Amino acid sequence: MKKNFLYIALAFMSASFMTTSCSEDELSPESVITVDKSTFEENDLDRWLTANFLDPYNIQIKYRYEDNESNMSYYEVPTTIDDANILAHILKYCCIEAYDATVGINFTRANFPKLFFFTGEWRYKNNGSFVLGTAEGGKKIFLLGTRYLTPILEGKKGYGDFNFENGPDIVKNLNHYYLKTIHHEFTHILNQTQPYSTSFKLITADSYVSDTWNAAPNNTGYLGRGYISAYAQQEDREDFAETMALYVTNSADQWEAWMKEAATNTNSGGKTGRQLIEQKLSVVRDYMQKCWDIDIDLLRSEILKRQGDVANGTVDLKDLTIN
Repeated sequence: MKKNFLYIALAFMSASFMTTSCSEDELSPESVITVDKSTFEENDLDRWLTANFLDPYNIQIKYRYEDNESNMSYYEVPTTIDDANILAHILKYCCIEAYDATVGINFTRANFPKLFFFTGEWRYKNNGSFVLGTAEGGKKIFLLGTRYLTPILEGKKGYGDFNFENGPDIVKNLNHYYLKTIHHEFTHILNQTQPYSTSFKLITADSYVSDTWNAAPNNTGYLGRGYISAYAQQEDREDFAETMALYVTNSADQWEAWMKEAATNTNSGGKTGRQLIEQKLSVVRDYMQKCWDIDIDLLRSEILKRQGDVANGTVDLKDLTIN
């Protein structure tokens, strides 16, 4: 009975989102809610995922709703097959293959998480923020909010009542909501395998703010305090992952613009925000090079090229041809 209620609630919630955001949406005749794996037939997307993730990397992509892969603390909305297809293509082209090209496929096979689970909506928290993705146990990554992918790729400023952080800028929105999240969570997984130096935490040891990072005054002026994002202020673990992810997914010009803004404030220790962030970046760079043989500048160049390909529409994000 409990399961039936859950499925009804999910179906109702999904319908509500579609009603308020796009009156022309139609319900798909194919279910993405799975109770028993034996109850669904393999489709073209399943076969493509096997050929492009499972066979070469031993990575499983789950996009059908499953109780045991969901977080009951949040309202979970299943993704659609079309949205899952687009995100899988972006994950493969902009992330997995970027590491293949930079450090080799053997690294990717050995270290990339073996399970990705997609859902349609963000996970909203009581402090007004929402979760874009999570990593669990060094083995799986949850990627959320797939329903916003198509509007972002179409260069829209928002979807329904939700306004995108960067207006119609495709690359910046892909970074903000998806790509940065993937690289951020993958960084956590690498850190779980090989810890980074404790010197990183000491750079701004006295100014981490835990869960109040999203509240005033912490949600502004963070660059001047030595943090690359507001979320980086939560703890050193998130700070490290944010520094890495934002560096490799943004251009040198964007990074320099942030550094110029960070240089306008001096903390109580006499260092500017720029000096603190650059000190952190140095630790990140050394860690990635020494522990994983990754040149983060080469990785960034590869990622930026691939992001541009996606934004320019030169990559077919729906093609399910199996070579």
